[in-house]
Amino acid sequence: MQSDHTILRKQVMAPEVNEYVVSAPVIAKKAKAGQFVIVRIAEDGERIPLTIADADAEAGTITLVVQEVGKTTIEMGRLAEGDALLDLIGPLGKPSHVEKFGTVCMIGGGIGIALICPIAIAMREAGNTVISIIGARTKELLFWEDRMRATSDKLYVTTDDGSYGVKGFVSDELQRLLDEGRQIDTVTAVGPVPMMRAVCTTTRPHKIATVVSLNPIMIDGTGMCGGCRVTVGGETKFTCVDGPEFDGHLVDFDELVQRQSYYRDMEQAVAEECRLAQQHPEAGPKKRTASAG
Repeated sequence: MQSDHTILRKQVMAPEVNEYVVSAPVIAKKAKAGQFVIVRIAEDGERIPLTIADADAEAGTITLVVQEVGKTTIEMGRLAEGDALLDLIGPLGKPSHVEKFGTVCMIGGGIGIALICPIAIAMREAGNTVISIIGARTKELLFWEDRMRATSDKLYVTTDDGSYGVKGFVSDELQRLLDEGRQIDTVTAVGPVPMMRAVCTTTRPHKIATVVSLNPIMIDGTGMCGGCRVTVGGETKFTCVDGPEFDGHLVDFDELVQRQSYYRDMEQAVAEECRLAQQHPEAGPKKRTASAG
């Protein structure tokens, strides 16, 4: 089976973080900030959700920024320019809610930097003053600083170890701005669950509307399987059709963390097996009754 979803450009952004510009004319014409696609790279592969980091309707391309953390993303990391993705379905999910709020704070942690960028662009185009905070564990894991600076009225950069920018977490920098009395009308945070949770904890006392983008276990992307369910405001929501963005102050983060950890041991084992197989291809893959990616 052939696919027209060719990888036109691939660039390594940081260790085990790759940027792909993929031919997808139909998706590119309809994609809006905050939406995602479901990708399958081989006939026997799993389906994984990836947020659309950029879309160029004129060129007919979308940009995906992917971190190699599971079997499928590791295998995707071995694809090169000229290779094609087998399946690419989207755009899925509800677009980000964009309007003129006033001063908005866009916060991206780790791979979330690529995902917050199109939202920041849309917010600025809507007439908002955009303050952005991006962060990573170390300097070498930071990327797209130039893009974020170009679309922000003010950009703050943090690293956990202090190797670049301000030492600390993105939530620490947000707290500093609030302590200084900076007016912020709404916050959008995208990144690891602990980071988004910390941002919500920071904004809650100030009653600042805070949106988070969730990425739980997801399979079909249409609301049929129920794998991506989360609890928001005491109600069950399906991230693929009701989200992926939700009011962060209403998200049950305890449940989200628990659900994300269900298959962690298997995911880590399969990912390690995949890395070893690529280092020693002569050994061949082991047979398993289940896989995770």
